[in-house]
Amino acid sequence: MSEQASALIQAARAARRTSLDERSGKRLLAHYGIAVPKSMAVQPGADLGAALKDLQPPYVVKVMSADILHKSDVGGVRVGLRDAAAVEAAIRQMAQRPEIARARLDGFLIEELAPAGLELVIGGLRDPQFGPLVMVGLGGILIEVLQDVAFRICPIERIDALEMLDELKGKPLLEGVRGQAAVSKEAIVDALMKIGGPDGLLTTLGDEIAEADINPLIVSTEGAVAVDARFILRQRASA
Repeated sequence: MSEQASALIQAARAARRTSLDERSGKRLLAHYGIAVPKSMAVQPGADLGAALKDLQPPYVVKVMSADILHKSDVGGVRVGLRDAAAVEAAIRQMAQRPEIARARLDGFLIEELAPAGLELVIGGLRDPQFGPLVMVGLGGILIEVLQDVAFRICPIERIDALEMLDELKGKPLLEGVRGQAAVSKEAIVDALMKIGGPDGLLTTLGDEIAEADINPLIVSTEGAVAVDARFILRQRASA
């Protein structure tokens, strides 16, 4: 495990967290070479001028809380914000929502809006018998509706990643349907290798990560960007 990856995980454990917050999760992904939106974490009342000076609009604002599993369900995501005033209003309105007001907040994440594309999910878990498993499927809300996914035991090779994509019932969506452009399969395979390959995140951090969920991974003709990320840490046995 690299020093940077170890520091992110140990900081979460020191704070008695059972998971990484979204910004830390995306920093972990970036360390393994997965593209993530440029972002900044802030607290309510922060100087947004300073936070936004290195970000390009339109912006996305998300609540960060270990108590909130699905941010969209509680009004914890706003997209397409054009300036600091809109970001400030979004944070103020979110903070007043009952589910968010009573949650333990880590703050709010401000990001650049990712390019449009097809929503996939890449994730994994640690199986008691087989160890780390990597998964790919149709993402966004489709993961819950269709459950169109494929699994492999880590570490995988590129041929395994391609076979996983071939197993998906939604494979035609990757190749372009009804006038839609095909997405970059190479970008998906690359992301799968960086998560489940011999030097991938799940392979090298198998003793630390119980569950990983990158949903959605937005894939276009040009590449792939991880828009959301959740990592559940493994519980350590009591001494």
